[in-house]
Amino acid sequence: MPTAKVGDININYKVHGEGEALVLINGYGSNSRSWLLEIPTFSQEFQVVTFDNRGTGQSDKPDIPYTMEMMAGDVAGLLEAIGIDAAHVYGVSMGGMIAQEFTLRYPDKVISLILGCTNCGGRHSIRPDEEVMTFLFDAERMKRLTPEEGARESLPFLFSQKFIDNNVDIIEQIVTQRVEYVTPLHGYTRQAQAIMGHDTYDRLPQIEVPTLVIAGTADRLVPFENSKTLASQIPNAELVILENMGHGYLVEAAEEANKAILDFLRRHRRSS
Repeated sequence: MPTAKVGDININYKVHGEGEALVLINGYGSNSRSWLLEIPTFSQEFQVVTFDNRGTGQSDKPDIPYTMEMMAGDVAGLLEAIGIDAAHVYGVSMGGMIAQEFTLRYPDKVISLILGCTNCGGRHSIRPDEEVMTFLFDAERMKRLTPEEGARESLPFLFSQKFIDNNVDIIEQIVTQRVEYVTPLHGYTRQAQAIMGHDTYDRLPQIEVPTLVIAGTADRLVPFENSKTLASQIPNAELVILENMGHGYLVEAAEEANKAILDFLRRHRRSS
């Protein structure tokens, strides 16, 4: 992957295809390889930009306080570095939080916005249960696990047991992907810090670009009610409901989700 110097860090990124730009922002602790099932679909019609957030993948991982404002600034700096004036923006989970902040701070750089399995943060967001909170943010638990153990422990929180049992090859590919570029403990800790400080609820009505909110009803990590809140706060937002899908819908419901998103993107091209 090529590297761009953005502020205080180097960001690894990759560009796929041609057309209007579509930036994909991945979630907490994950790297840009999490979009393996989305890139082939979207890059047929759009110039897809994937990158590793600070703290993950092959991007720099400074052990300093992270904020959503900082990570939104990383996106803005990356787009400037590679010569993209404006893009469609699709963020999932923590990436959806970054996407919200990016859209609010840099509205002229956003053509349309897609928010997947994410929340507005603050007191208006619905937190997951204690088991999930421990899984996500307990640093002592993370220290005890090898990278492979951590990857395998995450699977039931992301996918249905039926999917795990019936898709061994895909599951092993996901585990391999997670182990290849391990997110260090301080990367998780600093990204978690940004997540805890995230709160856009009162500013969401300021978003004026076309917006699609998408999530699964069985999401344990970011309860589905959070997506309803986002869709109700953002003017004219569309809500796509993935029945019985969890947080890992990018994989488990890739075909259904990508179809809905591609339809949305086609309707909101600048050239249309």
